[in-house]
Amino acid sequence: MTKEELIKAGMGLKAVDEAVYRKVLRSWDALAKPLDGLGMFEKITAQIGGIRRTDRPSVKNRTLLLFLSDNGIVEEGVSQSDASVTHSVAEAIAENRSTVCVMAEQAGVAVFPVDIGMKGEAVSGIAFRRIKDGTRDFLREPAMTEEETLAAIDTGRREAARLAEEGCELLLLGEMGIGNTTTATALGCAFLKTDPALVAGRGAGLPDEGLARKKEVIREGLARYDFDPEDALEVLSLFGGFDIAGMVGAILACMERHVPVVADGLITLAAVLTAERLFPGAKDVCIASHRPAEAMGALIMDALGLTAPVDAGLALGEGTGGVLLMPLMDVCMAYYDRGSRFEGIGVEAYTRFEGSVSE
Repeated sequence: MTKEELIKAGMGLKAVDEAVYRKVLRSWDALAKPLDGLGMFEKITAQIGGIRRTDRPSVKNRTLLLFLSDNGIVEEGVSQSDASVTHSVAEAIAENRSTVCVMAEQAGVAVFPVDIGMKGEAVSGIAFRRIKDGTRDFLREPAMTEEETLAAIDTGRREAARLAEEGCELLLLGEMGIGNTTTATALGCAFLKTDPALVAGRGAGLPDEGLARKKEVIREGLARYDFDPEDALEVLSLFGGFDIAGMVGAILACMERHVPVVADGLITLAAVLTAERLFPGAKDVCIASHRPAEAMGALIMDALGLTAPVDAGLALGEGTGGVLLMPLMDVCMAYYDRGSRFEGIGVEAYTRFEGSVSE
């Protein structure tokens, strides 16, 4: 896939059918409850319906597409862990005992892990789609070549397309890779022209000196290159990870196949921001599961105009925020499907007046 083919693939795609979206909202109003009584969940249901092109959407068949990759920027001391931890977590995922696997089993979410750029030996039980053994240190050289970036995007696109063809109704995105809060923050700063000193966070738990180093590394990395912030592929190649590129491709596939995407946290949101810059309208196929604890994640959400139903200071990664959203969605969508309607109980429905129209 070339850059031109990638851009062409995203042209003209419309994430949400507005007529279906409004029909779902009208169905919510017909339920025997106060208008907008379930708040954001009513709009999320309408968004899912609009993406799926049906006013009776289902999210029972859902999969977490989990990309694992290592990041060369770890060599600059931006994390208290090294790349070996990525491999250790991958082994736990393969054995279905990692954090997200335990949570996903409880929440009825299938997990499909993909090694898109880890270091070390391949892990049995993890789909091996490795582009390269980790990215390069972006403080020294571009993290990925354009060819590697396109290959990672294509990999994510193909994996998401396959899941959709197998019946996936809702795709959750997740990632695992030591150092990827640094890559995601660098991407966000490059796109949004933001000072990393204001938004870089502690990741998995940096001490003060480590956080100061992380901010300086991102600042120096941004200053090293004469890049065009409007050229999303260039920015992604300079600073991003294979995991982020893979998620960009997955978002494109979901736009093409009318599958809603649940974005998890900072790293996943960086992928949404990148996808939106590559394919305008991509954000509309995405649902933010929660407001990230990392300042950069919150800034990206605001820049994209995304809101989330959960604000609990989550910073766990692996797609866990999306998994946590699922039981809440199940309850709300069960009520949407089976709740009593005003006409069925002989009560006059509430009337929307000007200023109270749901959008």
